[in-house]
Amino acid sequence: MTQPKKQGNIAAIIVMIFLFGMISFVTNLASPMGEILKQQFQVANWIGTLGVFANFIAYAVMGIPAGLMLDKWGYKKTALMAIAVGFIGVGVQTLSGTIDNASAMVVYLLGAFIAGFSMCLLNTVVNPMLNNLGGGGNRGNQLIQIGGSFNSLCGTTVIIMTGILIPEITKAQISDVFPLMLTALAVFALAFVVIAFTAIPEKEKSATVVANEKSAYGPLSFRHFVLGAIAIFVYVGVEVGIPNVLQKWLQNDNMMTEMFGASANAIAASVAGTYWFLMLVGRLAGAAIAQKVSSKSMLVGVSLLGLVLVVLAIFLPTQTMMNLPVFKNEPGALFGLVNVPLSAALLVLCGLCTSVMWGGVFNLAVEGLGKFTEKASGYFMVLVCGGGVLPLLQNGIVDITGGNYLVSYWVIAAGLVYLLYYALVGSKNVNKNIPV
Repeated sequence: MTQPKKQGNIAAIIVMIFLFGMISFVTNLASPMGEILKQQFQVANWIGTLGVFANFIAYAVMGIPAGLMLDKWGYKKTALMAIAVGFIGVGVQTLSGTIDNASAMVVYLLGAFIAGFSMCLLNTVVNPMLNNLGGGGNRGNQLIQIGGSFNSLCGTTVIIMTGILIPEITKAQISDVFPLMLTALAVFALAFVVIAFTAIPEKEKSATVVANEKSAYGPLSFRHFVLGAIAIFVYVGVEVGIPNVLQKWLQNDNMMTEMFGASANAIAASVAGTYWFLMLVGRLAGAAIAQKVSSKSMLVGVSLLGLVLVVLAIFLPTQTMMNLPVFKNEPGALFGLVNVPLSAALLVLCGLCTSVMWGGVFNLAVEGLGKFTEKASGYFMVLVCGGGVLPLLQNGIVDITGGNYLVSYWVIAAGLVYLLYYALVGSKNVNKNIPV
């Protein structure tokens, strides 16, 4: 009996890790899709970014219900629901590519919103499920780190593949990315079948009794948690906004077009993809040093470094160039050095900083919450919607300033200032008198 159960767990672990990757795959696809929508329907930057906004605003709607569903239905049923919703969402997005008139954009945005529900549910399920499948402790944490690494890898891949599929961004169509959408649909379908026939160990109901007891207090009673929840909103917006606007800037920069011609879009996607790759590197490095460096020190360091990099990127002249290693997608030279603005390279390096911010903010915000920790996680999931709000604001600034992409990074700089403040001051628990 033990051996089949162990094998079933291995199958579930593999699928959960793939789903961890799909969260990033589907979410990151929304960024280059913004430029595709802009070109296909000839709309402003901020309208093109509505796909990202729809994807993330779904978290605000689904965050609390997702936690309630997990409590009521358990891991397996909630995971199956998440996968089914994801299949429908990506399916609707794929359908939009078969429509020739302007209503295609509305259909796509509806699909992005539905897919956002799925991503929220998956985020709610995958982390605790991997921890549970690993038996908790170090093994459970190890599985989550592996899943997080695969998440970054898939995020990198989808950005680069979009650039390869659409070498000329001015001729971009939703249908051009059908191969990526069909891949997502296939993974969702396979995951549904495997999870349906796999025994998933569920959390004991008794474990949630303490958390459900009525109390005069809650997570919002803690100042450091409230400020931390705002920090999560800001962080996700910073993480998504940096590569989102970076890729659009390089795609629309005449200098890049003159240098690389039809392959300029692929180069821009590769540069943005390098940001996500550095997030993978940063997560692996962060996991390696986490036992020796406190969450506060780590968040202070990466927030300060990120702020310096962004401010330098804003002020440096765009004519200052440097060689950056990217995936070139050229015959006989898959990888190589390309000349990009130094400002772009500095923004790419921010991936090392944003990679460890989520864990740092989360750990500081839930410190001392005790029985309120699980409910606090629901608030965090709601505020992931910052990943749609800040990029929308950035793209609005780009439109207002007549295409000045770097000016929009003052939004990112302000976000990093807040994260630095939270790490230094706001994360202190001043409500230790509350019984937890």
